[in-house]
Amino acid sequence: MIQDMAAAPDQVLKGLDTITGSISVVGSMNADYTVNTDRLPKPGETINGGPLQVLPGGKSANQAATAARIGAQVRLFGAVGSDSNADFLLGQLGNAGVDVSHVMTVPGASGTTVITVDARGENTIVYSPGSNGKVDVDYAHRSRQALTSAKVLGLCLESPIETVTEVARMGHEAGMTVLLNDSPFRADLPADLIANSDLILVNEHEMAQLLGIDEPEDGDWLGADWDRINQTMQDFGFHRAIVTLGGEGSMVLDQGRTYRIHAVHVDAVDTTGCGDAFMGTVLAGLASDMTLVQAAQLASYVSAYAATGQGAQASYGTAEQIRLRFS
Repeated sequence: MIQDMAAAPDQVLKGLDTITGSISVVGSMNADYTVNTDRLPKPGETINGGPLQVLPGGKSANQAATAARIGAQVRLFGAVGSDSNADFLLGQLGNAGVDVSHVMTVPGASGTTVITVDARGENTIVYSPGSNGKVDVDYAHRSRQALTSAKVLGLCLESPIETVTEVARMGHEAGMTVLLNDSPFRADLPADLIANSDLILVNEHEMAQLLGIDEPEDGDWLGADWDRINQTMQDFGFHRAIVTLGGEGSMVLDQGRTYRIHAVHVDAVDTTGCGDAFMGTVLAGLASDMTLVQAAQLASYVSAYAATGQGAQASYGTAEQIRLRFS
């Protein structure tokens, strides 16, 4: 049975007043090379675009910036290159309130993405790992004390999988709540990573591939058999999960119970980084003793706010800005 968790905006937004918890995020920082177009190009096609913008991004950096902007205490662990983008990325994170004192510098290019955004706010993204690919297990071990001193650990897959797996183990052993964002998606998650992650965040298409289930023929995920999906997710190894459904909101799967979280509808300008805003808010909520449902409800508002601005980190709001937008 699905429990519908519709709630008034002021009730959900009160959660912004409680964000104080500590978070470690391990992973990626990217310079996002972004061009706006009327529509996305087809394969082999060249179309005209607007001025090139260089914006701060990277899934882990985005998640850290979101959490810090709404009040959490956040440390980011990862690597930048020896190029000019490094100072830019670290400076932007520092401005957001993220502690970057444990980020290392390695020779070569920092991580980059090439992003095209159309008039509807939809995007295509190509990722080049650069320095993110050099965040190795030795670095994780050297950072262990600082990394495991927080309450919650956020992970995605823009770093080497062996590093992500080892960091999850370190966090689990230290008693942290470990949240894995299976993005960029891979279905073959290591068994140790599953065992040492407390919960997973995926979208509906990633969830279907991960669990090996068919997508609804009519695309109606709200009408899917969520009791069966919940049990399949538990059998896979995750007793707690959030499945995002785009414009339909999200589903929280928590110890056998299923909750529907409603979407917050806005006129989208650019959806780049909205999923990371959602993830960062869930991290902040869990670190501040919210339930998973409460964290996901708040994340719907924070990620909706991000869709009203250009870029990823550049579009993220403070607690006050988000409160004013939706109150």
